[in-house]
Amino acid sequence: MEDTMFNDLLASVGEAKEILQYKKQPSRSFMIDEPDAKSIRTQLKLTQDEFAGLLNISVNTLRNWEQSRRKPEGPARVLLAIAATHPEVFAR
Repeated sequence: MEDTMFNDLLASVGEAKEILQYKKQPSRSFMIDEPDAKSIRTQLKLTQDEFAGLLNISVNTLRNWEQSRRKPEGPARVLLAIAATHPEVFAR
């Protein structure tokens, strides 16, 4: 049994290598929409100062997102997704 699992794992690593080298297409892909900070903020009826405070970011960072000079990354994307889908969390 262990040999079978090891061989499956080895085949998977080989497949991942081929995908990274663009020799093979991945079996699936995921598209994650870019959060629109400005529309989320306006839906919550918050000022830039209020929304930046809730996200614990600077107002300048928020302005950069809203004016498409920068894009939110990592945890900020998650917070914006929560704000968009569960605005009641930010109302607390």
